[in-house]
Amino acid sequence: MERGMVAIAAAIAMLAGMLTGIGEGWVASKGVEAVGRNPEAEGKIRTTMILGIALTETVALYGLLVSLMLIFVFK
Repeated sequence: MERGMVAIAAAIAMLAGMLTGIGEGWVASKGVEAVGRNPEAEGKIRTTMILGIALTETVALYGLLVSLMLIFVFK
């Protein structure tokens, strides 16, 4: 019973990776849309977009770390 619950918890933690991919795609699409509307601000938009994507990617890494800890620590 306990091992099954750990597997379910690890799967829920890995949802962070899936949802992060969706969020990064949304940020990139909005960045491209913003550059299309205002090409003069491309540098500022790109910098902000890359910073947002990098911060979003940390959520996926934390989710991976939590799921690995659940799998290997709570056997």
